Amino acid sequence: MTDGNASPSRHDGPARPPDGSPPPAGILAPLRSAPFRALAAGRALMYFGNGLAQVALAFAVLDATGSVLHLGLVIGTRTLANVVLLLAGGVLADLLPRAVVLRGACALAALSQGLLALALATGTASMPVMLALAAVNGAAAAANLPAAASLVPQTVPSGLLRQANGLMRIGIETGRLIGMSAGTLLVALVGSAGAIAADAGAFALAGLCFALVRLPAPASGGPGARPLRRLADGWSEFVRRSWVWVVVVQFLVVNMVHSAMVAVIGPVVADASFGRTVWGLLLTVNSCGLLLGGFLAARWQPRRALLFGVGLTAVEAAPILALGLSPAPALLFPLFFLAGMAMEQFNVAWEVSLQENIPQDRLARVYSYDMLGSLLAVPLGQAVAGPVAESAGPGPTLAGAAALSLAATALALCDRGVRTLRRTPSPPLT
Repeated sequence: MTDGNASPSRHDGPARPPDGSPPPAGILAPLRSAPFRALAAGRALMYFGNGLAQVALAFAVLDATGSVLHLGLVIGTRTLANVVLLLAGGVLADLLPRAVVLRGACALAALSQGLLALALATGTASMPVMLALAAVNGAAAAANLPAAASLVPQTVPSGLLRQANGLMRIGIETGRLIGMSAGTLLVALVGSAGAIAADAGAFALAGLCFALVRLPAPASGGPGARPLRRLADGWSEFVRRSWVWVVVVQFLVVNMVHSAMVAVIGPVVADASFGRTVWGLLLTVNSCGLLLGGFLAARWQPRRALLFGVGLTAVEAAPILALGLSPAPALLFPLFFLAGMAMEQFNVAWEVSLQENIPQDRLARVYSYDMLGSLLAVPLGQAVAGPVAESAGPGPTLAGAAALSLAATALALCDRGVRTLRRTPSPPLT
């Protein structure tokens, strides 16, 4: 790469630094791998489908029942199935070829959404039908999540994991953002049934992408191992390294606080001050920060990337505190953007740390414990936030939530493993 004043080089290879050492691998280096390209495209389509469904499902349930209570039950059923089956999904992804698990899970997700669209179109979408299909969709997600995350290191050389995860996160966030926008547009144009049918198509296309990921299965740890034995082995890997479980406990608190702010208290503050349109724009700006954070992380992170990422999660408390104490849009917009950037720096550092240090044949199970721990307190935070805010007021509640997030981050930074873990340097660009 040259700067604006330099003339282009006339040789074929990349320019070398003045000391003659080979330059580092570029951000796009993982795209040379066909399995990685297929995996990245499939995951982007999955998150496009998730973003689309987040909008379309709400209107579909409301169209069918007219009840906010029923909407909560349907969404809660999907979430419960996802959380309960995450550990089983991790076992499955370490037992079978992960690309096969992804294909099957996408087929199941496409089938559940297709049947829901049919039920909505024919007027047969009763609550039992919607609850059953929501549970099936949650089960598909429980299989998808650990398999997709743990498949990344099988598609690129180990030294390219930072770039690969950065690109993967960019694709995921882009897919999710476009999916949410498409969901709003499709509901308006073709109705909730048509939007859900499009969601089924997105999962089917993701499954086709995963069909192009052709890799040997990792060692499964013994064909005769029973599921409980496999879970115990995964738990041993999870607790063996203090930095793994310490960070998961940290994010049990951070995610609880963040979800309570976004889903419950934030909209209340918005209605009382700057309005719903600005609140929607703030969430969009946060997503833009996530995108830029993924791009920056793919280009560079320090050797102690986990320490860097965990420390940056303290920034997540800033918009929460500002929302509670001084909800001025001029302050909130840059804070939401910076919080998104900081969080994606952590996300990439975390993915690389797990993928470099956990044995491949147990990685999906460790991911499943990670996801379970990180999501476990989210419903609790959402349920408790409303009563606490009504009792103490939104401002003090948000200030307390920010303090909890900062305390969890400070405790995580006390762990020696978090402070000393180093990532593998990227290989030279060839």
